[in-house]
Amino acid sequence: MEMHGTTILAVRRKDKAAVAGDGQVTLNNNVIKHQAKKVRKIYQQKIIVGFAGATADALNLSERLEHKLEQYNGNLTRAAVELARDWRTDKYLRRLEALMIAVDKKRMYLISGSGDVIEPDQPIIGIGSGGVAAQAAALALSEHTEISARKIVQEAMKIAASICVFTNTHIVVEEL
Repeated sequence: MEMHGTTILAVRRKDKAAVAGDGQVTLNNNVIKHQAKKVRKIYQQKIIVGFAGATADALNLSERLEHKLEQYNGNLTRAAVELARDWRTDKYLRRLEALMIAVDKKRMYLISGSGDVIEPDQPIIGIGSGGVAAQAAALALSEHTEISARKIVQEAMKIAASICVFTNTHIVVEEL
């Protein structure tokens, strides 16, 4: 059985950052949940994380990132690098199957189990089944409109949901 069903999109615009996630989880060809929450604020409500992949693994990584943030006084860059290092080298963590986006007021990172901590060139990143469609829509909206980061993620996620069968319109948005 193969589990699908996540689209996460992060956008920074002007002095705001917004991260959105859809609510759909599918198992093979069946939708088993419509309103999963895949985006949340952590570390004193100063960091937003969104995750794609196995839910238990993603929640474990989110908790570990929060612990690293506490250890490094909220320094997202340092915490992300240390989490990625642990994720890549620890025998238990290496088995976790997830991707994570972490955003604070200044930075945006994609964090993976292969040791990647990637800060995108543009202030937009999408992951998961519909991540490419959501990111493309967000880039177009960002370049051709003046709407807010929140509105961009909402509209781009709707577009992704209309294209990707593993993405739905039950969207959760968190904003800084």
